[in-house]
Amino acid sequence: MQKYSELLRALLEKRGITNETEAELFLNPDYRRDLHDPFLMKDMEKACVRIFEVIKNKEKIVIYADYDCDGIPGAVILQDLFKKIDYTNYEVYIPQRNSEGYGLNLEAIKKFAKNKVRLLITVDLGITAVAEVKQAKKDNIDVIITDHHLPQSVLPKAYAILNPKVDEYPEKMLCGAGVAFKLVQAFIKKYGQFFKIKDGAEKWLLDMAGLATLSDMVPLLGENRAIASFGIKVLRKSPRPGLQKLLAKMNIDQKYLTEDDIGFMVTPRLNAASRMDDPLRAYELLSTEDETRADILTHHLSQINDQRKNIVTVIMRDVHKKLDKREGLDKTNVIVIGSPEWRVGILGLVAAKILDQYHKPVFVWGKDENDYIKGSCRSDGSVSVVELMAIASESFMDFGGHELAGGFTVHKEKIHFLEEILCLSYTKVRRQKTVDEVVYDIKCDLSTVNIKNWREIERLAPFGLANPKPVFMFEKLKIENIKKFGKNGSGEHLEIIFSDKSENKTKAISFFSNDDSFGVRLAPGISINLLATFDLSRFRGREELRLRIVDIL
Repeated sequence: MQKYSELLRALLEKRGITNETEAELFLNPDYRRDLHDPFLMKDMEKACVRIFEVIKNKEKIVIYADYDCDGIPGAVILQDLFKKIDYTNYEVYIPQRNSEGYGLNLEAIKKFAKNKVRLLITVDLGITAVAEVKQAKKDNIDVIITDHHLPQSVLPKAYAILNPKVDEYPEKMLCGAGVAFKLVQAFIKKYGQFFKIKDGAEKWLLDMAGLATLSDMVPLLGENRAIASFGIKVLRKSPRPGLQKLLAKMNIDQKYLTEDDIGFMVTPRLNAASRMDDPLRAYELLSTEDETRADILTHHLSQINDQRKNIVTVIMRDVHKKLDKREGLDKTNVIVIGSPEWRVGILGLVAAKILDQYHKPVFVWGKDENDYIKGSCRSDGSVSVVELMAIASESFMDFGGHELAGGFTVHKEKIHFLEEILCLSYTKVRRQKTVDEVVYDIKCDLSTVNIKNWREIERLAPFGLANPKPVFMFEKLKIENIKKFGKNGSGEHLEIIFSDKSENKTKAISFFSNDDSFGVRLAPGISINLLATFDLSRFRGREELRLRIVDIL
């Protein structure tokens, strides 16, 4: 480990990497070495052969993808394969979040049967669709499931299932588009010569696999780290007009695109399509080759994303009014809140905001286009929301998700009793919540904040789940100056100049924060301890190294 700087060694050790071999593997992702053989997925051979047969017979294929920023890039990956081999007898189907909901649905399958579809390939869904796959089979449609979600006790009787969680594939935590990418990788490996596709041509699709891997919050280790790492490299050079126009609209220089840009800027705009309009708009943006169409779609997605923000703000005002009137809220284990007026597609965002404020499990409901009571839930870690809903299952028509987040449909007559039932159920499945402790990688002074060290930190990127940005603890800093800034003078962000006892000074920023956002009342002249990450801004083409505030103690 001596070949690395002291800083890099310390950060690697914090990640459990203590020898040079492990460090080389982590710091230098390698495409051939780190991406597993796709044929290690149990049904991969079967899936490739079936796709080949359908193409040879010129039969109709449907790519049926989820409506979020995992399913949509996955659909683009498959359509890019069909474009490469000049196959046109396919369509992309993405269900409407508000009217159809998540997953395969029977109405769509009946429509496909009428249109003589012979093969349905799912992306990021289908592993629990037992009845729907049965119906497809009855209608003479073969189903290839590509998914990464947890299976239930009974698997659908699909023609082929590609899901690392149901077989011996080494990387269990691929995202949905990651599984679709493995299918394309396998198909090119098997039939590339036949279709005159160069070996390794799938590498250009890593922009979509990387986008989804970074959007879907999967651990960025092993194969996922390689997909995300090469994905960002391809995204920085990607010729897709829609992507280029979207980045330009947000003033992001494509060649310096980061995982933060993806998480905070790109993903919300792509997800806005399904929350506010039609998810096909996001798919079209990523897949179009038409510059004019890309321009129109970029403008549209930016517009509906702004609308989405406004609607969330209005609903949050409503939430605060309702909760302020409630007595005994501090003694309530679970918050259930809703209104028939609230748009179902954005309730996950609302639930997350309420959770941040009240630190207890939250269930938020609204009414969908079919007059069903639907909602989203979030957990503070004291309970698994899926376990909680399972115990109170009589109240729900349908529910799903994972430990910290889920979705549900409730019987109309039971919605007003839901909070009481969930609070009673909570005591049966509650677990010990881990106490938040002050977590940081390294304690240092402000002299550490320099470009040389930033370059060392960047060697650990891309950052995300299981590989978070290194957090630094700066003790006894003095606040020199506080300034508010924001779009059109909104003042919604905070900029603070700090100094230490050696007279080093640095700028730190915190988005969507004010003087009261931290446990300490901020004012010039006071002494504080700061937790922060390094942040290189390239705003308007000017490079500036600063800190991004994590917390002020």
